[in-house]
Amino acid sequence: MSVFHDVSLPMKFALGAAGGPEWKTQVTQLASGKEFRNGLWAGSRRRWDVGGAIQSHEDLETLTAFFEARRGKLHSFRFRDITDWKSCALGEDVSPLDQMIAVGDGAQTRFVLLKTYDSGGESISRSILKPVLSSIRVSFDGIETNDGWHYDTDEKALVFDIAPTNETVITAGFEFDLHARFDTDILAVSLDHLNAGRVVSAPIIELID
Repeated sequence: MSVFHDVSLPMKFALGAAGGPEWKTQVTQLASGKEFRNGLWAGSRRRWDVGGAIQSHEDLETLTAFFEARRGKLHSFRFRDITDWKSCALGEDVSPLDQMIAVGDGAQTRFVLLKTYDSGGESISRSILKPVLSSIRVSFDGIETNDGWHYDTDEKALVFDIAPTNETVITAGFEFDLHARFDTDILAVSLDHLNAGRVVSAPIIELID
């Protein structure tokens, strides 16, 4: 049975990876040349290939050991997308004011962490389900609070001891990883000569929980 291994693929492989977010769009083209497009997914997911990050035989051994321990596609793990891994801009420090999470109603105590992307008057929110727990900061109406809440890894949500009062603005800041797995059961390796090799392909795909 597949399970989540709460371990991270070493950062050296993220630094040399190629990939990014993808969407799934159905395109129907008419005889006139016009087309209709229909988005099939509610949100994007990320795909990466870390094969190009192999720089040494030691890297190859490390990646092979990680791949074997995950049993290929079977078990999932953490992967750091170095282009998008925190609630603020990459050059800034995480702040409890970074992201709007919800507005309290006096009853709800569980809230999923969100990151919102804005461009050209359009916005979309992404659920963050694998935050770095030690990095989470929370505020009520712009005032940081360190007590009365925790992050539940089973619920994948912020849980408050007492429901935030009506119209309380809840914001948060955090670092996060992707919930990912290998998208292959074969680690394709090319040995150029003794003690030197490269990985032809090692695809990784984000899981949608």
